[in-house]
Amino acid sequence: MCQPHLAIPNISRHRRDRPPRHELRGSTDMTELLDKTITIAIVDDHGIVRQGLRALLTRPGINVVGEAESGAEAVRLAEQLHPDVMLLDIRMKDGDGLQSLPHIKAVSPRTSVIILTTYANPAYLARAISGGAAGYLSKETDPTQIVRAVITAATGDSLIDRNLLQAALAHMLESSSAEVDGSGDGIGDPGITIADIEPLSERERDVLRLMVQGFANNAIADTLCISLPTVKTHVQHILQKLHVSDRTQAALLAMRLKLVE
Repeated sequence: MCQPHLAIPNISRHRRDRPPRHELRGSTDMTELLDKTITIAIVDDHGIVRQGLRALLTRPGINVVGEAESGAEAVRLAEQLHPDVMLLDIRMKDGDGLQSLPHIKAVSPRTSVIILTTYANPAYLARAISGGAAGYLSKETDPTQIVRAVITAATGDSLIDRNLLQAALAHMLESSSAEVDGSGDGIGDPGITIADIEPLSERERDVLRLMVQGFANNAIADTLCISLPTVKTHVQHILQKLHVSDRTQAALLAMRLKLVE
């Protein structure tokens, strides 16, 4: 009989309705696990980078529907095409890609934006999460991991681990404190408060707690002894009740408002 554990995922036992997690992680092509084709847009001001990413991502199950070379073009692309995933560079010729991120999420809330950049900067990470990014990857990331990240984002699973979330939260809280004396940069605006949130069920709190710990959906299913579709349903309900667009935002909000222990 399955015994729930809220601290450590059970990696020795696998559910019968899906392959073991080590098989999923070891697969070089996860597109065979998709229920539908993922649409993706690529935003970078270097044509050779866009060309390389298009070549990498063009495969069964993934459809590159558009490209842009500036933040303004990215917003228009999101509004016109509403891609499932957008890869967004930070430094572009018309300015900071992170400045366009909130506008992209505003015109296409269901688009999962992955920041793909050469700048591994905690301040950038904090701004990315604050702006609604679902993930943050270095351009030096192994190509297979970029493909995995796209699929992970499109299926609503976790892309940013707990340590990165906590680092981003710390930076945002520091910036918020600095803003009080006029030295902040606007990161960490409280925005949503406890009063805005619909009550979570006990099971939803269990799922949210594991999301904050950086658990992927498969690990949450194993830990709580529930099916993967049930986990996905709980995640969607959590996003709706917290008024956020993705699980990264949900985890960050939960940490900031101390919604879980």
